[in-house]
Amino acid sequence: MSFSVKSPLLFCLGLMLGLGQPHVYATTIAPPPLRLDGPAQQGGYVLGWAPPGTVRLTLDGTDVRLAPDGRFALGFGRDQPATALLTAVLADGRSVQQTVQIAPRQWPIENLPTLPRFAQPSAEFLARRAPELQQIEAARKIASPSTGWRQNFMWPARGRISGVFGSQRIYAGEPGVPHNGVDVAGGMGGQVVAPADGVVILAAQSPFTLEGHLLMIDHGMGLNSAFLHLSRIDVTLGDVVRQGQPLGTIGMTGRATGPHLHWGMRWNETRIDPALLAGPMPRGAP
Repeated sequence: MSFSVKSPLLFCLGLMLGLGQPHVYATTIAPPPLRLDGPAQQGGYVLGWAPPGTVRLTLDGTDVRLAPDGRFALGFGRDQPATALLTAVLADGRSVQQTVQIAPRQWPIENLPTLPRFAQPSAEFLARRAPELQQIEAARKIASPSTGWRQNFMWPARGRISGVFGSQRIYAGEPGVPHNGVDVAGGMGGQVVAPADGVVILAAQSPFTLEGHLLMIDHGMGLNSAFLHLSRIDVTLGDVVRQGQPLGTIGMTGRATGPHLHWGMRWNETRIDPALLAGPMPRGAP
């Protein structure tokens, strides 16, 4: 015969009645849940907290970087499915799982039934493009210790938003590549500033074929910004920049039909919408 021990009195009573050693039932305390700071949506970016003692964090089986204080960041692509599985593995072997619901968004679609998708690239273009892509990929592999990923982002330029993330053209029935950033028509020579703290991981010394004068900033934790078509770059590779610091000026270098800033963002390999991080364009923008 056995019973659950709930107090020292019952323990002594059991011994006096000759019931033998009472059975003690172990109590398992469930670990705290995973927490996100806000809702998740297609093209979105959200911060979260992992339970204390988390040694590994994954999103749909892919590792997610974890800060020493348990803070982490998640990014979701334009075509992210409706759910994602977030899993935290604790030091004692237990795991905590949470299904993240991803809100869908509607994307602007433009049909161009008589226009072909693109012309065949020339041999000269391909020869120039290969080393440019190598520089971009090498830059994205740089993991800086910046904590800009924790900040509330600001717009790097002021002006009319002339291109939105996720928009897509259909050329004679063939889908084009969705727009992977946001365009700001701020005027030639308009100032471009750092949207958050970061480290310069690429500052093109000469214009790239498509991006023109390209500047890339790493904000830490796999989050980085790319600024395209600049007329001038005022920082150099390895510079630590602070939010609001001047980086360069708006131009129309590379493949651009007019002066504007293209601001693209990635979380690891996932393209995300910069406008969701920066919020509404401030009033009074030129």
